[in-house]
Amino acid sequence: MPVTLQVIYPVSDDSTFDHDYYAATHMALVAEHMGPHISSTLVTKGLAGGPDVPAPFHAIASIVFADGDAMSAAMGAAGPVMADIANFTNIDPQILIGETIG
Repeated sequence: MPVTLQVIYPVSDDSTFDHDYYAATHMALVAEHMGPHISSTLVTKGLAGGPDVPAPFHAIASIVFADGDAMSAAMGAAGPVMADIANFTNIDPQILIGETIG
């Protein structure tokens, strides 16, 4: 059964996030180190939380794996990816691991 890893970067009063670095450099590291184990990736840049409501998140990355073993293998190779987070944000991202149901 497919497993999804969501990496969520919430907005706060003092949060910073470099979208250009994230898209060009960080996601390239994800592809390089974790990519062989990933089925698909979707990254969403936060624009709004509704009409006239600021975005509650800078970005959400949704990474799909064929199964838990593939996700475990990817996480085993994720050291350089994790070390890079401080280069584009001061946020400790929230994580959601789940089964893909639709």
